[in-house]
Amino acid sequence: MTDSLRSFFCDMHIHIGGTKSGKPVKITASRQMTLSHILEEASERKGIEMIGIIDAHSPEVQEELTDLIQQGLAVPHESGGITYKQTMLILGCEVEIKEAGRGEAHFLCYLPGLSEMRQFTAWLAQRCKNVTLSSQRIATTTRELQLFVASLDGLIVPAHIFTPHKGLYGSCTDHLAEVADPALIAAVELGLSANTEMADRLSELHPYTFLTNSDAHSLGKIAREYQAIRMVQPCFAEWKKALQRAEGRGVAINYGLHPRLGKYHQTACQACKSPLPAEGDGRCPACGFKRVVRGVAERIEQLADLPAGNHPHHRPAYVEQFPLDFIPGLGKKTREKLFAAFGTEMNIIHRVAPQQLEQVVGETLAQLILMARNGALDVVAGGAGTYGKIATKQSSMTKEQNL
Repeated sequence: MTDSLRSFFCDMHIHIGGTKSGKPVKITASRQMTLSHILEEASERKGIEMIGIIDAHSPEVQEELTDLIQQGLAVPHESGGITYKQTMLILGCEVEIKEAGRGEAHFLCYLPGLSEMRQFTAWLAQRCKNVTLSSQRIATTTRELQLFVASLDGLIVPAHIFTPHKGLYGSCTDHLAEVADPALIAAVELGLSANTEMADRLSELHPYTFLTNSDAHSLGKIAREYQAIRMVQPCFAEWKKALQRAEGRGVAINYGLHPRLGKYHQTACQACKSPLPAEGDGRCPACGFKRVVRGVAERIEQLADLPAGNHPHHRPAYVEQFPLDFIPGLGKKTREKLFAAFGTEMNIIHRVAPQQLEQVVGETLAQLILMARNGALDVVAGGAGTYGKIATKQSSMTKEQNL
């Protein structure tokens, strides 16, 4: 019944850096990103009510999760997913596929529970070099992957779909149907360098739910992008209905970084990071090299068949926000004061009144938090693998982010 629906904060793309024994999973992620640390951070620090761990295929990660269940710290949900304190864990896996004659693309595969994920791991182990690691290239096609995941009652989402580094549109194809069965795509993930206004310029994406996830490689980056999802409760069955926008479920709001903060937003020189114009021979006017990384904004302009401002009726608002550790002048000690006073980051970003913020951090920083809450901070665009910069309205408070 729709009258029992409410919104839950969800970040569905979080990497595991290492196992409890210290072995790597996602090579480029922090070793502090163990399953237990992520669950604790999401529940007690971030206030995220549902997360997707997309390295749950790794056997040692499954062992750690089994230990948590046996200790009674984690509880499998009858409708899929596993509860840890205030957070629902959805099990996922990120894989890489290289179609013949095309570039690589990453896909997120979500499964109802441990049993299905173990079946997926066994299937994966026959098709990749090292099943313990994250984001492995697998010897299959996108359509074969879709069919197998569907046989396990799972869901597939193309990851960071526009990025030049292994995004479906950024690296692999001009049209989704050229490599995938459109009916077996559950949703699409926009990535940090794009927003709804940009993505809806492709009419073939209008049927799909848009996801804004953190792709976190460290604990602090969990929930740098997330969404509020209408569900009866957080669990796999409700998550599936939400992506299908069935029975009143669905994404209520996408909360994302300003796309200019993304490290692939604008076309830039890989050598010196200078922005490059769309026209010209591709040689950098600053350093003379021809090492161009095509930006998401330019790629969308190439693919777009609609002007900006065209959205399907089901598309929710996209709210541009900045997490606390992105805000200039808001150091670690000050953040700790905020956590001590107000609990989770979701409380601080969404719920705490301006007067309460001022009492803890003073008027200037309180105003910055409110500007971040409303997407009102100035941004200098990033590109070629370098993130953008955040600057406040006050010119004296400018800070380049090391994301």
